[in-house]
Amino acid sequence: MAGAYLDKSLKGRDFLTISDFTSEEIRLILDAAHDLKKELKEGIPHPVLQGKALGMIFTKPSTRTRVSFEVGMYQLGGYPLFLSAQDIQLRRGESLPDTARTLERYLDGIMIRTFDQSDVDELAQYASIPVINGLTDLVHPTQVIADLLTVEEHKGKLAGLKLAFIGDGNNVSHSLLQICAKLGVQMTIACPSGYEPDAKILAGAKDVAAKIGVQLDVVEDPVKAVQDADVLYADIWASMGQEKEQDERIEAFKHYQINTELLQKAAPGAIVLHCLPAHRGEEITDEVIDGPHSVVFDEAENRLHAHKAIMALMM
Repeated sequence: MAGAYLDKSLKGRDFLTISDFTSEEIRLILDAAHDLKKELKEGIPHPVLQGKALGMIFTKPSTRTRVSFEVGMYQLGGYPLFLSAQDIQLRRGESLPDTARTLERYLDGIMIRTFDQSDVDELAQYASIPVINGLTDLVHPTQVIADLLTVEEHKGKLAGLKLAFIGDGNNVSHSLLQICAKLGVQMTIACPSGYEPDAKILAGAKDVAAKIGVQLDVVEDPVKAVQDADVLYADIWASMGQEKEQDERIEAFKHYQINTELLQKAAPGAIVLHCLPAHRGEEITDEVIDGPHSVVFDEAENRLHAHKAIMALMM
């Protein structure tokens, strides 16, 4: 058995945000994901986490995150344990430090998908086992490993490409800024005024990008953003917890749809990503998401391989 996923240099680390990792470490995670995907397709078992258990805490619902971590842990030979907010004592007021110090006695790793980044950080602070951030309102680091894995599969490289993110300056855009800056991908976010990405995250990503000559921009004009873009990325306009803003956001983002007209202004052969779930007819049209430029469902599949790489390396 051989593969980048057997590298021990990240063992015991938490996976909280992309900014915690060097370019070389992110490259290692991507290489591990490529290796694990290849072996799965070839029917080669890789039970590197045999006898280990992953606790999966969900305070936000999920399709891809739950299925990919659960199936991925099984394929790595381990045991995935689903823990909803209703299943554990957090709901009844048990502190995060007490939860962390209890779960570490049973488990070999924790994946948590929740609202506040501070909760994930506190869990990691008190748990002696690896904690993986499956999503917070601030960042979505596991998603963008799958995203860049998909881009590399379809484009054959990452450095020098241009990615245009059309929509809200949200958690996905934050993690994309961080990973693009480290891997040499130019990135432009197109969003209406008032919906820009977090200023601190943008500034930090720009500092990293400047060291290797990568350009990161935020503009209002989606047409300007997609010019010469190799990758177009859409996400829903109202994330979980923002449902009350739905009507307001539909009005604000009505000109920020990835449709055939906008896609035609990108580079020839551009690919389209969407982290899903999609609100078809809002941020993306049926013609695009089901069309020849879409790699959205390859991207969804790659959540499995990306998450397996993270678990194998950290746990």
